[in-house]
Amino acid sequence: MFTHLHVHSEYSLLDGMSKVEPLVKRAKAMGQDALAITDHGALYGAIEFYEMAKKYEVKPILGIEAYIAPKTRFDKDAKSRWPHHLT
Repeated sequence: MFTHLHVHSEYSLLDGMSKVEPLVKRAKAMGQDALAITDHGALYGAIEFYEMAKKYEVKPILGIEAYIAPKTRFDKDAKSRWPHHLT
């Protein structure tokens, strides 16, 4: 069974527009038994997502899209092989 593992909701500022309940309802309508929400840098929508997923009998997968850097977020040398993005 296919499950989306990289989904942004309205809680991802400037990147996500979908509201949580319609996302969960659509996943259920498409026959998906699980759904992940991986908003940018925070878990603000986690409780709402969990409650909606349980309501519609969809397994909630809580995640986050995080940014990491060995020094600071401003140090992004083009030659560096250190990762800066983690989902």
